[in-house]
Amino acid sequence: MTVLVLGGYGTVGAHLVRLLRAEGIPAQAAGRDASRADRVVDIRDSASVDAALAAASIVVNCVGAEDVQLAQACAGRGIPFLDISATSEYVRSLENVEGPAVLGVGLAPGLTTLLAVDALAHHRGPVDIMIGLGSGESHGPAATAWTYRLLGQRFPDADGSSIRNFTGRQSFPLPEEVAYRPFPAVRADFADQHRLTREFGVPVRTYLRLDSRLATLGLSALTWAPALQPLAPAHMPGSSDRWVALARSADGSIRSATGRGQSLATAVVAAITVRAVIRTPITAPTWIHQLLELDDICHDALAADFRFHRS
Repeated sequence: MTVLVLGGYGTVGAHLVRLLRAEGIPAQAAGRDASRADRVVDIRDSASVDAALAAASIVVNCVGAEDVQLAQACAGRGIPFLDISATSEYVRSLENVEGPAVLGVGLAPGLTTLLAVDALAHHRGPVDIMIGLGSGESHGPAATAWTYRLLGQRFPDADGSSIRNFTGRQSFPLPEEVAYRPFPAVRADFADQHRLTREFGVPVRTYLRLDSRLATLGLSALTWAPALQPLAPAHMPGSSDRWVALARSADGSIRSATGRGQSLATAVVAAITVRAVIRTPITAPTWIHQLLELDDICHDALAADFRFHRS
């Protein structure tokens, strides 16, 4: 059993390799940099990928590259492929991969998905998801690029209308320990809202905010002028590394989780998912909520620093 972590010395990957090894699960940090990688792999080179897969039991993609052919190369060999990416179009493509793959692995989608499914289990009505990120944390170039890539882009809403990213303000009550100043979140195209809307037949909508009002307003402004993206800062203003994820039912009940370090939280959810795949082998594309429930995360020692609330 060897878990190959692509991008295993990166912002999320390094945490994941450490967490897996602490659990007694052999993990290799893979990447192009021979000075940092346990296994040198260039995902753009099929021969390099083939050689690496010969010794892999599970592959987790933490590179940030969205490559369906890479996913198929793994799944086609019966090797479970886990991806922490959140881009809706890419996740929809992964749903059509032939072989084992796990979708929605991370903080959002991932933990947000489990919060929403838990809310739906108790009240079968519309759910609003909110993800708040501390922009004082260095999330890595892939996370920043993903956020900016949404500027000016539209996505379908549950009611059939077309929504522009970073518009449509909505306020949410937050746990006190997050210590975010109160201001609205804005709509954002996270993949789980579409999946859950289809699966449960009720509207599920996702909102995003940062700990910084300035940074959140900046995204809202730039979405109307995406050509100005090159002028956007590489690191958004903010001082906190606290994140918050919540799901609010139509009856006002809320499930929430908070913690510190978005990258670490993503790695924690990924590590718990890897263990679930080891326990319960899969043969086809599978969403995280088909493997895990919210209580599986709540009661897991790896998530000991998370704080969960139901109200």
